[in-house]
Amino acid sequence: MKLTTRDIARAGVIAAVYAALTVAAIQSPLGYGPVQIRVSEAVTVVACLTPAAIPGLWIGAVLANAFMLTQFGVFALFDVVFGALGTLLGATWTWRHRDRPALALLGPVAANALIVPAYLPLMLTGATGIEFYSLPLLGIDASGAWWSMYLFGVVAVGAGQALVVYGLGLPLLGVLRRLGVDRLLSGHSEG
Repeated sequence: MKLTTRDIARAGVIAAVYAALTVAAIQSPLGYGPVQIRVSEAVTVVACLTPAAIPGLWIGAVLANAFMLTQFGVFALFDVVFGALGTLLGATWTWRHRDRPALALLGPVAANALIVPAYLPLMLTGATGIEFYSLPLLGIDASGAWWSMYLFGVVAVGAGQALVVYGLGLPLLGVLRRLGVDRLLSGHSEG
């Protein structure tokens, strides 16, 4: 994919918006951990509008996840590398399936649901010593075996992603298209 100077600028704006919203989200209890609801994930829908969103979302994820180094130390490098990889794969899927939004938005949901829970137990327990996989009030205890923590994470991260990407992102995509942002990003603005 060849990016123009304009595409690079678009990618930079997308990276900044995604990173800022993600950093704000990780300050809340639902911003990290096996149950994640990050409003910033709604921004992933811009990958339906421009290929510049692919590097933009990836760079935004790297920057935001690097911020986690302040909270989780070296363990946050898992999120910097693999969390950003999930964002990159999800954005690529979204762009490739942009003509079918319901399918396109499955990319960020599935990529994060399958990748993030693989390293989350090590990152969270190793950095904090806190057990995130036990919810006594709900009678859930997925702590202990990696597979149980991973499966719990797949369901929890996937549900949070789906809630935000489809619940907020899909309507956001409709609004952006009604406002003509798709034409603006493709360089076909009305004169």
